[in-house]
Order: sequence, then C-alpha cells, then structure tokens
Amino acid sequence: MKKYLFLIVLITATTLVKAQSAEDSVKAVINQLFTSMRNADSAGVVNCFSEKNILQTIVRDKDGNMAVKTELVSNFGRSIAGLQKNAADERIQFETVKIDGALASVWTPYKFYFNGNFSHCGVNSFQLLREKNGWKIHYLIDTRRKEPCEK
Repeated sequence: MKKYLFLIVLITATTLVKAQSAEDSVKAVINQLFTSMRNADSAGVVNCFSEKNILQTIVRDKDGNMAVKTELVSNFGRSIAGLQKNAADERIQFETVKIDGALASVWTPYKFYFNGNFSHCGVNSFQLLREKNGWKIHYLIDTRRKEPCEK
C-alpha cells in the first residue's frame, strides 16, 4: 500500500511541475530578471532577453520635457554587475498578462529600492516572444517617477 501511495504522490507531483501554464512561464522569466538584478548577476539579466531586444525608459528632463532613452541590454547588464548584491531591488506586481501564441504582453507596476532606500516607482511594459528555448523579453519600456507612489 505504501508503494502505491508513493507512486500516486510522485505522479501527481510530476504532473503539477509539468503543468506550468504559459502565464506562469512568462512570469518566471520576468521574475528571473529581477532576481538577477538583486543578485548583481549580469549574465542572468542578459539571458532574460531575446537577441534583438529593445530596452527603453520614458524620462523627463529637468524642464519637464518627456524623452525616451534607449539602452543596450549588454550595458544594463554591466551596470548591474558593478553593484553590490541586493543593491538593485525592483518590486513588481503583475497587473496584466496577455498571451497569444508566441507573443506575451505584461504590465507590471513597480517600486524600485536602491541600497534599501526607496528611489522611484513606475510601470514596466514587457513584450515577450516564445522562442525555441522558452520565453524571452523582446521589448521593455518603463516609466519612472518619484510620486505618486504608495510606499
């Protein structure tokens, strides 16, 4: 009887692991990006992105004019590698996840903490592609502001 119970538990556990939904897989890549940032893991950050990715930020200059800043993921990864572990802590909430075949669109409000201190907040807009080796971030654009933010 114990052998049968063990087999049932093993089969159930295996099925649950394999039953990860497309939405869970998309979220896992995004969560891996922020885990890699916290760990100051440049290679981990870069690995979350597709080869022909686009990384952008909407910023305002000192006069309040809006601009879009584009950055190479390789440069972003190098900047992360130069940080202490846990220095870059971006805390996100998954608000919307939409998937159609090999395309996913994800909206995540966030709060960013640097060296334990609140820095800014905003929203990330991700476009992901399902490639042969899994989901990859193809396009990421975010907003950044000091307020209004709930701390």
